[in-house]
Amino acid sequence: MLARVAGDLLPRFSLSTKVGYFPTPNGAVHCLDPVQLSAAVAQTARELGREPDLVFLHNPERSLPGPSSEQSREVLAQACGALASATARGWCGAWGIASWNPAPLPDLIDPSTPRPSVLMVRAGLLASLPVLDAADRLTTAWGLGEEQVWGMSPFGGSTRAPIWDRIDPCLFLPPNCGLSPLQAAFRTAFHLPRVTTMAVGTDNRAHLGELTDALACDVDEQAIREYRCLLRDVYAVSPPGGPR
Repeated sequence: MLARVAGDLLPRFSLSTKVGYFPTPNGAVHCLDPVQLSAAVAQTARELGREPDLVFLHNPERSLPGPSSEQSREVLAQACGALASATARGWCGAWGIASWNPAPLPDLIDPSTPRPSVLMVRAGLLASLPVLDAADRLTTAWGLGEEQVWGMSPFGGSTRAPIWDRIDPCLFLPPNCGLSPLQAAFRTAFHLPRVTTMAVGTDNRAHLGELTDALACDVDEQAIREYRCLLRDVYAVSPPGGPR
């Protein structure tokens, strides 16, 4: 649809997309099969009429086989290899990993695992401690710079969730910053974990403009560090049943 409606504008944009979630007669499923992944990247380039600048491997943790770390490590490496090969063939400009729950991934990579150009993870005040820690570990293990780490879902899925009426994210910004609580939450999300690009919805132009305006404000780094310490203390006393 994008190519059909605005094909003449596509060269002026940087396009990213995802592969790894495929339709089947019984509904869409996650899959890390290298053949399917390669075919999906090639199909994306054909249908867009140009190669995407970045292709993410979508939620690989959802497709890892069983409890065997060795088997899961091999499956993940082969999937990463498929996207690395697609990039080398010119089917896309670069590849990355987008993970909703990256907690299982750090233990599955080693020096032989292909290195993505970008890692995208959940970010913001509603991201759990295991998600934040896993993002940091992956960033270090792959030697990624800050510009190679992206965030997503900075509001936990909805700006209308009741929690945004109960907390004041402006606590993480300098006094009198002049931002609304939602703007403050968005600005803070760039530090939980530290990212330089944030994926957000674009269907509401006014909302998008407000988020863009929030980027001009600084963040209180000390408040961020204290928040991470508080999360760790709470998690140590009463860990949840698993990363959410």
